[in-house]
Amino acid sequence: MNYLRNYLAEYTGMAPETIGKLFLTVAFIILLYLFQILVLRIVWRQTKNIKLRYQWKRTLSFILPFLGLLIIVGIWIQAFQQFGAFLGLFSAGLAIALKDPLTNLAGWFFIVLRHPFSVGDRVQMGEHAGDVIDIRLFQFTVLEIGNWVDADQSTGRLIHIPNSKVFIEAQANYSSGFNYIWNEIPVTITFESNWGKAKEILTEVIKRHAEHFSKTAEKEIFRASRNYLIYYTHFSPIVYLKVIDFGVTLTMRYLCDPRKRRGSENDIWQDVLTTFDSHEDIDLAYPTTRFYNLGEKPTGKPPQQGM
Repeated sequence: MNYLRNYLAEYTGMAPETIGKLFLTVAFIILLYLFQILVLRIVWRQTKNIKLRYQWKRTLSFILPFLGLLIIVGIWIQAFQQFGAFLGLFSAGLAIALKDPLTNLAGWFFIVLRHPFSVGDRVQMGEHAGDVIDIRLFQFTVLEIGNWVDADQSTGRLIHIPNSKVFIEAQANYSSGFNYIWNEIPVTITFESNWGKAKEILTEVIKRHAEHFSKTAEKEIFRASRNYLIYYTHFSPIVYLKVIDFGVTLTMRYLCDPRKRRGSENDIWQDVLTTFDSHEDIDLAYPTTRFYNLGEKPTGKPPQQGM
């Protein structure tokens, strides 16, 4: 080993101590790499849980490079001290040139320490929304929802967002606090319909589909209130009434899983349409224009539809 070090020192013109430090640095890097491969193989054999595997892989990818950096700095610290002035100027220029990557790195520290969101959360940042599937040193990745797809369903696209966005963009987290969101479905009926009966029907429908979320949500709100000032007094589904220009709008408000919003709307609408179909005194409304003959008095009843 000493012979090889002296030979390389003579061949390259570098000091033997520097050659030794290079060998030691490479050896530590290879050792850490092999250690990561060994640990991941053990984890892969012990569990098939995708989330657990991902957590192990991400944790090792953060800890081992940091540990390797500390070791390398320890090896080369004396050499760094000899070039202190040069390194000071170099680091200042490097900080200016790499402003965006350093800001992204600071954003990663903020995400890791403050946890505005975690892998698996559904978030919206600026115009982008989706499920967080990966968080790295310089960017995080979301599986996009919305855009040209209705009701917050996946588009299949991966969006890579710089970590620095956490400092300049508002972040909406669908999963933080408690795992439910409020959703509303408006149903508009004609003025001639029996709105009282319609409200009773919609109340029964929404209770069948969403009332079981209320107790669970109340418990989660209580836990979340330890960290956030979240305060609700009403968790049960409810129907609100509002008069608009072409009918009476009954709005069903209920708690639902943010990832099942479209499915819940589909089930509720099917139930509503099936139930309304058996009541002749309830009709859905839509924007219409009525014309009356000269001298004819409005009766308040809808005109007969011709063929």
